[in-house]
Amino acid sequence: MYKICFLLFVFGCASFPTMAQGVDSLAIKADSLTATVDSVAQDTVKKETKQERRAREKAEKERAKFYYKDILKDSTRLAIEHVSRVAWRRSLILPGWGQYTNGGLWWVKVPIIYGGFVGAYLTFDYWQWYYSKFLSEAQYRIDNNGAVNDPDLERWELPGLIQSKDNARRNRDLTILATVGFWGLNVVEAYVTSMLKNRYNMGDDLSVKISPTFMPSGYLGYQSPLKNQFVPGIKLTFNIR
Repeated sequence: MYKICFLLFVFGCASFPTMAQGVDSLAIKADSLTATVDSVAQDTVKKETKQERRAREKAEKERAKFYYKDILKDSTRLAIEHVSRVAWRRSLILPGWGQYTNGGLWWVKVPIIYGGFVGAYLTFDYWQWYYSKFLSEAQYRIDNNGAVNDPDLERWELPGLIQSKDNARRNRDLTILATVGFWGLNVVEAYVTSMLKNRYNMGDDLSVKISPTFMPSGYLGYQSPLKNQFVPGIKLTFNIR
């Protein structure tokens, strides 16, 4: 009995490397077969052209207009989104047009908007005039060995003229950037007002009341210089019904 078991054990140990080699060869064949299938699949998949990609992106954008997180938008939501788009696009084309479209206090907002543009133009003209003045005088002195051309600037030295010219140019460019930002703010205001007006209803349930009051002088660590027990303050009362 022991001899038979010993012979079987010897036979198994002798055949184990052969079986391991067979398993390894099968694994290699399986990997090669998988690689072949992947290469064939890549060859059979058609690459997307530019026209197809543009058509797909256009279709996705069109779908996004009518769906929100795979939920079909109703006609009311579509109408509200259309009104909001119209408002900010009109303000982008002509400042104040979107405010007029939204209604409400447009007759107050539009003069403020154009007043800001008038102020921006006057500021730009002011710094442009000084820039041209300093630049012309500096160029004349460089070309004519320091001779003075503008009697208003005869006490100015050449380095001071160049520095003032650079400052005027910087302020002029900042005025242009501020004007562009003011234009963008006009667009944002038209869009936000349209969203708040059409999507959110504040109603008459919220009211704010401002009234004078007296507060303890030691409130939040504040001590009155007159050593009074109470100091005047303002009280805000919000009523939500």
